Amino acid sequence: MRLKVEQLHAALERGPAPAYLVSGDEPLLVGEAADAIRAAARAAGFTDRRVFDVDRTFAWDDLREEIRSPSLFADRRIFELRIPSGKPDKGAALIAEIAARPPPDLVLLLVSGKLDRKTTDAAWVRGIAEHGVWVTVWPVRVDELPNWLRGRARRLGHDLDAEAARLIADRVEGNLLAAKQELENLVLLANGERIDLELAKRVVADSARYDVFQLAASAADGDAARALRILDGLRSEGREPALVLWALVRELRGLWQARHRRRQRAPERGGWSQAATPSERALARLDALPLPALLAAAARADRVVKGVSPGDPWTELAGLAATLAGALQPQRVSGRVAG
Repeated sequence: MRLKVEQLHAALERGPAPAYLVSGDEPLLVGEAADAIRAAARAAGFTDRRVFDVDRTFAWDDLREEIRSPSLFADRRIFELRIPSGKPDKGAALIAEIAARPPPDLVLLLVSGKLDRKTTDAAWVRGIAEHGVWVTVWPVRVDELPNWLRGRARRLGHDLDAEAARLIADRVEGNLLAAKQELENLVLLANGERIDLELAKRVVADSARYDVFQLAASAADGDAARALRILDGLRSEGREPALVLWALVRELRGLWQARHRRRQRAPERGGWSQAATPSERALARLDALPLPALLAAAARADRVVKGVSPGDPWTELAGLAATLAGALQPQRVSGRVAG
């Protein structure tokens, strides 16, 4: 069975499955899903928990013997395997075997990072999905965060104003752990009352986690306000302008490749190795983007960042991001770069 993280609690009410895989790249949600599985297993009598950190040197034969050996402390056991890479390598066959023929006294819990497309089709993953539960955890998008916050507030027994939810989302900028902490603080201070915008303004700190890839993606998507807000945050955090420019150029390369493929009707392979994969929103803007002018602007910003040309690097980066987002008109360029 494959479940979204939102469906897990209802499934656990029917009792624990013999095997679980929790995979994803949002640490808070992955951790909460694993906590819920552990709690359900303990409630069902699986009280002896053993944790194994899996890397390339992990001794899978020792794990096999551990599974065969009876517990000295309890009749039922939880074996938790932490596999950050999502690749058990030599242990894949053992995991598939346990999933297909689970010992009656064991709950197997695997916690991993996001699985790539090839791994999701591996026999051990399919085995858990067929005989147990595979919980896939996806990051909460920025535009989904206000509703996520309001839903979480309801589960805590409080009503969160839509405007207050948007304020929290703006302040934490995708950092779910910060969002959770801010919401918990507000719940304590609300004393059972509705959490409104005024209370949120007084309490919520600016906990944004800024990321150069978020900047580039927001600009490519046409969200100028968010892109410039992230750029300002990167500057205040002391990020190097060269790293910011690299992310923007990486996005431009991905857009250039996408336009070339669209015009040539070429397959989705080849091209620059350091290129982003544009989002659907960015691809929808592709034909209107002034890519030659943007590449020329990136080259100009590169000279400023390196100190070869006069100017302020952050001003150049702001202009490049705003032009990519469609908020500024590009400067004219020569015909040497064909788009």
